[in-house]
Amino acid sequence: MNSPFRTKTVEQSIRDTEEPEHALRKSLSAWDLTVFGVGVIIGTGIFVLTGIAARNNAGPATSLAFVAAGIVCALAALCYAEFASTVPVAGSAYTFAYASIGELPAWIIGWDLVLEFALGTAVVAVGWSGYVRHLMHTNLGWDLPTALSGPDAGGSFDLLAFLLVLVLTVILVVGTKLSARITAVVVAIKVTVVLLVIIAGLFFIKGDNYSPFIPPAQPQTTGGGWTAPLVQLMFGYEPTNFGVMGIFTAASLVFFAFIGFDVVATAAEETKNPQRDMPRGILGSLIICTVLYVAVTLVVTGMQKYSEMSATAPLAEAFKSVNQPFFAGAISLGASVGLITVCMILLLGQTRVFFAMSRDGLLPRVFSVTHPKYRTPYRATVLLGGIIAVVAGFTSLEKLAELVNIGTLFAFVVVALGVMVLRKTRPDLHRSFRTPWVPVVPILSIAASLWLMLNLPAETWLRFGIWMLIGFVVYFLYGRRNSRLGKAGADAEF
Repeated sequence: MNSPFRTKTVEQSIRDTEEPEHALRKSLSAWDLTVFGVGVIIGTGIFVLTGIAARNNAGPATSLAFVAAGIVCALAALCYAEFASTVPVAGSAYTFAYASIGELPAWIIGWDLVLEFALGTAVVAVGWSGYVRHLMHTNLGWDLPTALSGPDAGGSFDLLAFLLVLVLTVILVVGTKLSARITAVVVAIKVTVVLLVIIAGLFFIKGDNYSPFIPPAQPQTTGGGWTAPLVQLMFGYEPTNFGVMGIFTAASLVFFAFIGFDVVATAAEETKNPQRDMPRGILGSLIICTVLYVAVTLVVTGMQKYSEMSATAPLAEAFKSVNQPFFAGAISLGASVGLITVCMILLLGQTRVFFAMSRDGLLPRVFSVTHPKYRTPYRATVLLGGIIAVVAGFTSLEKLAELVNIGTLFAFVVVALGVMVLRKTRPDLHRSFRTPWVPVVPILSIAASLWLMLNLPAETWLRFGIWMLIGFVVYFLYGRRNSRLGKAGADAEF
């Protein structure tokens, strides 16, 4: 049992959730999970990346880029749905890897998810702060002192981002159901804004803006070196902007717009009927958001020529271009409100992964104790919330945001691999939801995820590699020695 590839059985994982001191409250339904998914998916991606991808990479065909990115996520979602319904335990890809591939791979993916969710939360908090400051300045004439406006605005501390993370930390300590109710309200606002863009924008579409739908291909000027995509450095392939291949270049960018559906899987242990509701929540939220994304992209690229689209606020600017300032203001307000739920659900996902790793002894067990009243992992939530609040307050995270993409895609690869392994090692296991066409779907998921990862800059891979190396050191110095599974095996040998 000293092997770093020892696995934790599904049955043992489920038994661990029944320990009173380390148990989470089951309060979520399929509707709550779908709302969580929509709440975290609809965010920075659709409100910002649409304009960047259309203007620089794919033109009106950005809608096809969203379809391509959605397909990659759908392949992964089918694998997540099988695992989340079969192993309804907090931790998402970490727990799934522990049950199928082994402890060391599980640790690595858990370490990866902690980074992904932490940076994602901080990045979105900083983005939300920028939206709010812009709205305050535009509509109220109020301005925060430069020193409290954050590094991106020339200051030293982002007060709004810091306070947002602290408030969300308190909400998550009080209870997941409260989080779900707040999320439901904010998601309703967000979806209303998106539908407003689609319905109102239909009246301002000009057919000429769709011509050409797929603009002629242009060489991509990456500058070479560490800023070039890894696929270019490895194989000499040079990604293009526009043209058919430009759609896939755009897909690797707008993929960020889908990040978060996997967070739904981290709430499996807090779901009333995970066998039925997890697949519905994961797949339902992904389908809803993909349809909305494609519709929004088709509308805004029809309203405004792709070459003139804004890189910071494309939806609002599209309405300004047709002299509709009211809709532009409503969209900006909805975007700022909507980013709140993205922050909260990313923070929720991170605390659940940290909680699961702590409960297994790979991190200090003190962080897996749940609150006696609220049944939430309050110690982990307070620790991580405090750290992320400080990071969001003091750090400009533009470059680090790319790590969120590579971290998510890496998780997709591990989960797809885990589905195939568990099918071989535990064919007897009851599966409420089965990924169709195994091993074809998992293999396609791995291939698609790796392709998008190769399109990321080499410097992103370098940073990711450094974080993973630190993870290996922590595991062999602490996690392997304190693993509950390892100790149980050692006790059994004597």
